[in-house]
Amino acid sequence: MRVVIADDSLLVREGIASLLRRAGVEVVAEADDGEQLQNLVDEHRPDVAIVDVRMPPTHTEEGLAAAREIRARHPGMGILILSQHVEVGIAMRALVESPEGLGYLLKERVTQVDDLVRALHDVARGGSALDPKVVEGLLARKSNQSSSPLLGLTDREREVLQELATGRSNAATAKALFMSERAVEKHVGSVFQKLGLVHESDVNRRVMAVLAFLDATGGGAAAR
Repeated sequence: MRVVIADDSLLVREGIASLLRRAGVEVVAEADDGEQLQNLVDEHRPDVAIVDVRMPPTHTEEGLAAAREIRARHPGMGILILSQHVEVGIAMRALVESPEGLGYLLKERVTQVDDLVRALHDVARGGSALDPKVVEGLLARKSNQSSSPLLGLTDREREVLQELATGRSNAATAKALFMSERAVEKHVGSVFQKLGLVHESDVNRRVMAVLAFLDATGGGAAAR
């Protein structure tokens, strides 16, 4: 696993790099702004680019803009976006544009090395990895809309969907929710059915099941 890290804070950047190297992840380069990040990605072609949302010069959404450009240049590359706070609007825009191979974590989670490494592997293989707090914000926002496809889900199905959104497998979801794996499989199948995702490939429909509700029309993000 080869990664490039972009964060304008030297302490944060070096802290992440140190954690990842100890976990066996190869950090091939580090950047402190969006332009440098894009140049380093072009040069090293990492498996995943770790991108801070707010970077110089305006500290607004430079990281998101850089991530967008990286996806355009290198469509198969994983992107893991880091944020200081739950920014539902930014997460929603990024995920609707291209949910596959995209993660969105809070910086406070980078101290959980296993979670961070798991998220990197998830996005590198084309899956999604969302922080539970981000998922809660997204679910709360869309559940209040009359056109939300989430309105047809039961409370248990919503819980299962939330676990899927964080990148958990059926087995891990079963453990987290104190259910049998067979029961989780049943709920996952029901979520796929209600969100109209029965004809997608398994990996893709998991991503789509997590993110279909982000589409303003209620029909889900476009499949690959």
